[in-house]
Amino acid sequence: MFKRRSLSLVAAACLGGIACAAQADQLQDILQRKELRCGTFADVPPFAAPDPKTREMVGFDVDLCGAIAKRWGVAAKVTPLSVEARVPEVKMGRVDITVANLAYTLGRAEQIQFSDPYYLAKEMLAVKASDSANSKADYKGKRLASTKGSTSELSIKMNGSEPVTFQDTGSAYMAVQQNKALGMVANTMTITKLVNQSKTGGIELKMIPEPMAFQPIGIGMKKDEPALLAKVNATLLELDKSGEINQIWAKWLGPNTEFKMTRDDKVVPLSELKFTPLP
Repeated sequence: MFKRRSLSLVAAACLGGIACAAQADQLQDILQRKELRCGTFADVPPFAAPDPKTREMVGFDVDLCGAIAKRWGVAAKVTPLSVEARVPEVKMGRVDITVANLAYTLGRAEQIQFSDPYYLAKEMLAVKASDSANSKADYKGKRLASTKGSTSELSIKMNGSEPVTFQDTGSAYMAVQQNKALGMVANTMTITKLVNQSKTGGIELKMIPEPMAFQPIGIGMKKDEPALLAKVNATLLELDKSGEINQIWAKWLGPNTEFKMTRDDKVVPLSELKFTPLP
């Protein structure tokens, strides 16, 4: 499993040094400016998307960012990001944290640090309902659509399929509708929504029961910021124990929404999870 350096080890390694002070700066900057800069999706409901009436960003990730900021006594500033910008923007310090359904991968972990995951997601494949195939193996070598720079794209490659990428899930969905791809891959809730949408118009889709990949979802932060990492992890645990994450989940993804999903996960250290990370 993946071991992270503890805060105490980092502190011991740089006692009395300037580097240690630099490592702890970002959390202090957030608290001093009284603003937490959160990177979210630009338009991927139900995680983050503009409200049709107010044009303000709303969604699960927006509310989670707000809940974290409230616990810290600061304001939440939401910055909409494209799928592929989620890692670079936090890596370069343009946002403090990325709260955007960000899955742990080996490649991302080389660039940024991850919080403890707050749920375990699945990448799912949707294909035409008329297709007789019911296994992801049946789509090896086939063209499958996804958003560019996403773990959906990675899972397509791991399956031996050919990724056809787009800037958003709506375009990936239309690629299937227009016969430019045999199917599309996205997270469970997005695929559930699009499969339901397809039943009222266009070519009807179905979800292949076998997940393309499992992935822990966490919050992304700049590397070498142990104080910020510890603070985020502690806050996620508090929000989980208080039931607040479940409340936000129920609002956007729960049984009374179109996704009808129940959150059974708990915030646990990444090292305690048994999974095969995507590259």
